[in-house]
Amino acid sequence: MDEPTDSFRQRVFQIIAAIPAGSITTYGEVALLAGSPRAARQVGGILSRLPEGTALPWHRVLNRHGGISLPGEGFRRQKAALEAEGIEINNQGTVSLERYRWQW
Repeated sequence: MDEPTDSFRQRVFQIIAAIPAGSITTYGEVALLAGSPRAARQVGGILSRLPEGTALPWHRVLNRHGGISLPGEGFRRQKAALEAEGIEINNQGTVSLERYRWQW
């Protein structure tokens, strides 16, 4: 069964695609913009199932503290992708929300 065109998943994809390089947002903010303010975990679930090599800038979405939630290799990939866009990130994987948060 196909999902409706305006499904939560599709809205999440559209929102994440709109995040400009050098900016970040949180799972909760994406959920809020997608119309389901309590669905931050679902946003994370959607992103965890993206295919390898996706063009969607998934790396620009962080937890509510501005941190990377992924372990191991995922942590390193996301950190490297953020740094490549000029986003400063500490060794614990935290970004300054005040400095880099996307102003939608």
